[in-house]
Amino acid sequence: MDRKKLFKTLTFLVVSIFLVNLIAVKLYWYSSIWYFDMFMHFAGGLWLGLAAIWLLFTENFYIRFVFKVMFGVLLIGILWEVFEILVNNAIAQNPFNILDIVSDIFFDLAGGVTAVLYFLKSIMSNSVNKVE
Repeated sequence: MDRKKLFKTLTFLVVSIFLVNLIAVKLYWYSSIWYFDMFMHFAGGLWLGLAAIWLLFTENFYIRFVFKVMFGVLLIGILWEVFEILVNNAIAQNPFNILDIVSDIFFDLAGGVTAVLYFLKSIMSNSVNKVE
């Protein structure tokens, strides 16, 4: 695995998410573009999945590793939704919306799956297919 390449991808992705979120808050994209929240949860799940891969990967790839990565994405996604519920109850007084929560977790997991596929295709295949 090329840890430097993965770290560069992680850094680029987190800076991009930060900048897009900053612009989205200033321009009210979360309330004016109905699907924007889905895009951001997908990007966050992608980043979480790649970060989990970067932190947890050992030289031996096995299927339990994929489950650990996906469990990490799911756990952080659920904790984020709990945080959103608490903030909404304390500040915004928005009603509880189970469909939004399920959608957010789905897009978190979709980003995590994409992270695993990216890892297998781009990062892992480069280190395995080298001719020495």
